[in-house]
Amino acid sequence: MTRVLLHICCGPCASYPVPALREEGLETVGYYFNPNIHPYNEWLQRRQALETYAAAVDLKVIYDDKYNPRDYFQKIAFRESHRCLICYQMRLRQAAHIAKRGRFDYFTTTLLVSKHQKHEVIRDVGEAIGAEYGVPFLYRDFRAGFKQTGENARSMGLYRQQYCGCLYSEVERYAPTEVRRLLK
Repeated sequence: MTRVLLHICCGPCASYPVPALREEGLETVGYYFNPNIHPYNEWLQRRQALETYAAAVDLKVIYDDKYNPRDYFQKIAFRESHRCLICYQMRLRQAAHIAKRGRFDYFTTTLLVSKHQKHEVIRDVGEAIGAEYGVPFLYRDFRAGFKQTGENARSMGLYRQQYCGCLYSEVERYAPTEVRRLLK
């Protein structure tokens, strides 16, 4: 059976790609690696939501337990306007590394379910990293399931975040306009 490693940012975002990939006949294994998520409590809530989801659908997940946002902040320092690109590179590079080590046929990401993410950038980064590691990036436009992920979260009682994960996206979501302007 063809195996795919699915980088997962949270339980709700996994709730559409996992069944979609399984319907394609792909053996799907999750991978939780998210050094961008801030603060630690947020990272932990997302992990716990994934654990709940994975148990409900019998999904094997590899958890990277090293919570180290320092790596993320060091990589984006003075490059904040490119933080999404850097974040995609960090997470997809690590996913490709695990996919290669685990002899997966492909790797992909739940980031592709969000209508707020930069799909073309994710695809380009994933394909370049896949070529570098010798594990193809499996691009799927999962955005058709974006609304369903919210419904799934509510019906399953999963924690669902209101921002992408990094400190900057949290500020963009919650801070007053004058504070958000400082980030630009």
